[in-house]
Amino acid sequence: MDYVTAVPHPRSEAAAPTRSGRRSLAAALLFGALGAAVALLATRQRWAEGTATVAGGAFPLTVKGSDVTGVPAALAIVGLAALVAVFAVRRAGRLLVSALLALSGAGIVAAALMSVSDASVLDEKAAQASGDTSATVAALSHTGWPYVAAVGGALILLAGLLALRFGSRWPAMSGRYERGTDRPRRTARPADPERPEEIWKALDRGEDPTGA
Repeated sequence: MDYVTAVPHPRSEAAAPTRSGRRSLAAALLFGALGAAVALLATRQRWAEGTATVAGGAFPLTVKGSDVTGVPAALAIVGLAALVAVFAVRRAGRLLVSALLALSGAGIVAAALMSVSDASVLDEKAAQASGDTSATVAALSHTGWPYVAAVGGALILLAGLLALRFGSRWPAMSGRYERGTDRPRRTARPADPERPEEIWKALDRGEDPTGA
C-alpha cells in the first residue's frame, strides 16, 4: 500500500528563496530605472507660473523644475549609480549602497514636495522683469509636475527598500577575473623524436626532449 506524505520536497524549499530573489531583483531594477526616468523628466517641465506687473501691463512668468531646485535631478542620477553599484559590491558594501539608493528616493520626494509652494524663483524673475527689487509674482499657480517627481522618488525609494530586504539573495559580478586567480599552466608536450625541429626547440627551452 502506497502512502502520500505532505512533507515538502527539499528542492522546492531551496528553489523558493531563488525565485523570490529573482522577482525582487526584477522589481527593483524596474522601479529604480523608471523612478529615475520619471524624476528627470519631471524636472524639465513647467512647475509654476505667474505674472509680473510691468509698465506695459502683466508679464507672464514660468519656471521649470530645474529652476526651482536641482536636488531631484541630482539625486536621480545618484540613485541610478547606486542601482548599478548594488551588483558590484557584496555583504556590508551592498547594504550601504542599498541604503544610499533608498535615501536618494526619499530625498527626491522631500525636495519635490517642499518645492510645491516655493515662489522665490518667480519672485526673482518678477523683480528682474519690473526693475523693482521688492516686486513679487502675482496670480501664482503650480502644475502637477512636482508631484510626478515625488512619484519618481517614491519608486527609487521602493527599489532601495527591496535591495535592503532581498539584496543578499541577488547575484554579484563574477569574480573569475579577480586578482590572485591564475590559470594553471599547460604541461609541455614531449618532443616527437622523429621530428628534429621539435627536439631542437625543446633543447632551446631547457627541456628534456625525451620527456623523462
